[in-house]
Amino acid sequence: MKSLSPYLIKFSGLKEGIHLFNYELGNKFFRNFDYYDFLDAKLFAKLELEKQSTLLNLKFSFNGEIEVQCDVSMESFNLDLKTEHAVVVKFKDDIISTDDKVIFMPAGSHSIDVSHLIYESIILAVPQKKVHPGIENGSLKSEIVEKLEALKPKKNFKEKTDPRWDKLKDLL
Repeated sequence: MKSLSPYLIKFSGLKEGIHLFNYELGNKFFRNFDYYDFLDAKLFAKLELEKQSTLLNLKFSFNGEIEVQCDVSMESFNLDLKTEHAVVVKFKDDIISTDDKVIFMPAGSHSIDVSHLIYESIILAVPQKKVHPGIENGSLKSEIVEKLEALKPKKNFKEKTDPRWDKLKDLL
């Protein structure tokens, strides 16, 4: 993955204090990471970078919508996405962080590429199972949903028991 220049922040030239960066994210951004699960994406990312003498505080906030396929009906729908993510960047040589909230960079670093942090934050904010809102409230009319309803097991399936096994239940 090559560096995406708009997401490369050269913090060495910034004064100590808070700096704001805004990004518009679309399909092109996710294609750079070879991620094709979104049919369409219209997201806005806001980065609040607080520069201190020994560290950087990065606070990301994301909002917008992505078009995805429902995992049940395969119908596409727009999923609203709103999330926040914070990361602390510390400067020390030869240290690997095991915490996902802390990143260590070499002491002489002068820039940071935030594209991968943005990508990971958004991907992790998307629900693992994406269900069309029409399925949850019963308003979606689809061939697949109708077929699934027809193949759904009947309630009587669990109620009927084999009388031979009923005698064993009495032993408990």
